[in-house]
Amino acid sequence: MPQTRTSQNKSRPKAGAGGMPAIDAMLCFSLYAANNAMNRVYQPLLEPLGLTYPQYLVLIALWEEEGRGVGQIGSQIGLESNTLTPLLKRMEAAGLLSRTRSAEDERQVLVHLTAKGKALRRKAESIPGCILSASGLSLSELGALRDQLHTLREKLEESGVVDI
Repeated sequence: MPQTRTSQNKSRPKAGAGGMPAIDAMLCFSLYAANNAMNRVYQPLLEPLGLTYPQYLVLIALWEEEGRGVGQIGSQIGLESNTLTPLLKRMEAAGLLSRTRSAEDERQVLVHLTAKGKALRRKAESIPGCILSASGLSLSELGALRDQLHTLREKLEESGVVDI
């Protein structure tokens, strides 16, 4: 008789080839698949605004606090300077923001929203509600999941790289 997954064996990983767990039993695959699904939900919401998801994150960071340094933005949204700088240049060319050197420290580039960048905030206000609705989860369930993912990310970052 085939074994069915019950509450007792639900957390037990399924066996795959060569001692590896089955792909759908791997946490990394679940995170990867959820990320892809999330991107597929965001894409049609951001397209009418002319934004990609990373550009949306930059705008959120600037809507929270105007005139931030490139390094501050990169730290908050998890992008390195070599990835963030071309993204900011494209956003500047689109008229969403401006970049200026700090008067106090010429090495620091400050990012400011333009009127067009500020105006997008109003158009983007419905996006979080759309994501909540698409998730099928309650606000408290999503909050708990977010908190667990923050904890997971912190622990993984603290662990360092392990040699195989």
